[in-house]
Amino acid sequence: MAFTIAFPPGVTLTRWTTAWEQRRRSVPLAFVAIDDPVAALRDGTADVAFVRLPVDRDGLSVIPLYAEQQVVVAPKDHPIADVESVTLAELDGEDRVAGEPAAAVELVAAGGGIVILPHSVARMHARKDLVSRPVGDAEPTTVALVWPEEKTTADVEEWIGIVRGRTANSSRGAVQEPQAEAARKGSQRRAAPARKKPHPGRRRR
Repeated sequence: MAFTIAFPPGVTLTRWTTAWEQRRRSVPLAFVAIDDPVAALRDGTADVAFVRLPVDRDGLSVIPLYAEQQVVVAPKDHPIADVESVTLAELDGEDRVAGEPAAAVELVAAGGGIVILPHSVARMHARKDLVSRPVGDAEPTTVALVWPEEKTTADVEEWIGIVRGRTANSSRGAVQEPQAEAARKGSQRRAAPARKKPHPGRRRR
């Protein structure tokens, strides 16, 4: 059975999936690219998900991973094209486009206003007729790993270890190996025959 990962637009999984394929070749990976990865957890479609916080944490375990800069996307002839970055105050009065990123970017390109997006999402929807600039004082978005608390399986534990940077040798199984080796040696000592004591009437030479 496959181990299924849900993720939103802009999140790249390659560095983690490569490690998984090296360690757990017997368990194939499957993916669900979806705007609402938590929904894939709730309905059982996915085993784990990457999300952008905040999310409804009810019944979920959450591990924040990294923060991502937000950028503003605007038509190419917008004044932001002439600067390296902007502030939220400088965007006051602008028409803000909301909604699903792909549709929002289309509206911006049609002259419907501006949109603020995570940098990776803006890069994914980049167009020649649009520009993007960092919003210096915008709160960064946080990407996190989430999964159902009651479904923390061995595969989920392995994925958590990979995402957190644990090596194969530092996995839970590797930690248990020295204990198993010690137990094996102890068993061998118990099973070894007792050495005979010399007869009291015999002299040692």
